[in-house]
Amino acid sequence: MKQYWVYILTNWSKTVLYIGVTDNLARRLAEHRGKVVDGFTKKYHVDRLVYYEQTNDVNAAIAREKQLKAWRREKKNALIESVNPQWRDLSVGW
Repeated sequence: MKQYWVYILTNWSKTVLYIGVTDNLARRLAEHRGKVVDGFTKKYHVDRLVYYEQTNDVNAAIAREKQLKAWRREKKNALIESVNPQWRDLSVGW
């Protein structure tokens, strides 16, 4: 069964958030960190995983990504802090 992740990345100073969806979280993080693709995450050095959730439904993942992107920053911060109060990079040790 295929898995999908909705994830939130930030930069070292936690001033920028990026929300994405992928079917391979480890690979996608490597792409962000390697600055493989020109764009927002490369420009703003966004490469720290602070939140993620998993689903088996691609449509649910896409809908959740859109939902989170529509939220105000305060609500996104509260979501992150509900599972990661110190905003640690959750991918350390992967």
